[in-house]
Amino acid sequence: MRIGLIGTGRIGTFHATALSRHREVGGSLIVTDADPARARRLADRLGATAAPGVDQIFTWGVDAVVITAATSAHSELIGRAARAGLPVFCEKPIALDLPGTLTTIAEVEDAGTILQMGFQRRFDVGYTAAREAVRSGRLGRLHTVRAMTSDQSPPPAAYLPQSGGLYRDTLVHDFDMLRWVTGREITDVYAMGSDAGPSMFRESGDIDTAAAVLTLDDGTLAAATATRLNGAGYDVRMELAGELDQIGVGLDDRTPIASTEPAGPPAATKPWTGFLERFGPAYEAELHAFVEVVRGERANPCDGREALHALRIAEACERSRRERRAVPMGEIPGGRD
Repeated sequence: MRIGLIGTGRIGTFHATALSRHREVGGSLIVTDADPARARRLADRLGATAAPGVDQIFTWGVDAVVITAATSAHSELIGRAARAGLPVFCEKPIALDLPGTLTTIAEVEDAGTILQMGFQRRFDVGYTAAREAVRSGRLGRLHTVRAMTSDQSPPPAAYLPQSGGLYRDTLVHDFDMLRWVTGREITDVYAMGSDAGPSMFRESGDIDTAAAVLTLDDGTLAAATATRLNGAGYDVRMELAGELDQIGVGLDDRTPIASTEPAGPPAATKPWTGFLERFGPAYEAELHAFVEVVRGERANPCDGREALHALRIAEACERSRRERRAVPMGEIPGGRD
């Protein structure tokens, strides 16, 4: 299978490396980047082919496209692939805003092509086991869910204006997991945020820490928090409590948290430092799934509509934070009729 990958930055390099090892792709991988020299270096290292630009990805006869370019380019590239009749895997988000997301999804659906979005936690063994526990009834009636994502250190200041903000950039993964693990929809949210950390957040109009309370359509209550400033390490967890049992995702010997109890577990000696390290196997698994989707061997595990639902929750949280009120999901365009 000949796959064209657009964007050879950090996540693009990771995906290209995984694809180069795939038995169906191997030496048929083509990579390109806005920095052609960077693409050539990666191609030489992986035994892939470097294309001089994006145009060649669409004229050299690829079977599918993987988009790991800058966020601002996602919508245009997805649309171009749809018009060419090519299946696409794209890192989130689809577009920079909700209207752009809806327009791009419509273009893909009108073309009848495949768009698989990169929500890698759907392929993490811990989240998968949590989903199975909830769906099997092991927990009984679910009443409380707690989700969190904490980055060890903030991104570069130049990244913040194009990130979409903490809800859309970071907590969107937790929102996707709330839906995917529980099988329920969010009905309303109340969110708050703080920019009390480094001044670059205030200067970019962003926040460094956020919290949201969300109500699920069966009455389950969920709390989701995020921060860019968790010096102990990269911490991603979910706790699910039901009338019969409770479970946790992300608790292992690398979880960056210390117990104050005398008999509590010791602090991690090698805490997680970032998302590629923590979710490496999940990233590989989602790309293997994409190859299977392109080959017609499985259904799309995360299409554009799934990504849209998570984005709508993030949009509702941002509105709630700005307006300091609870926001019903019905206020956010793009929901199910």
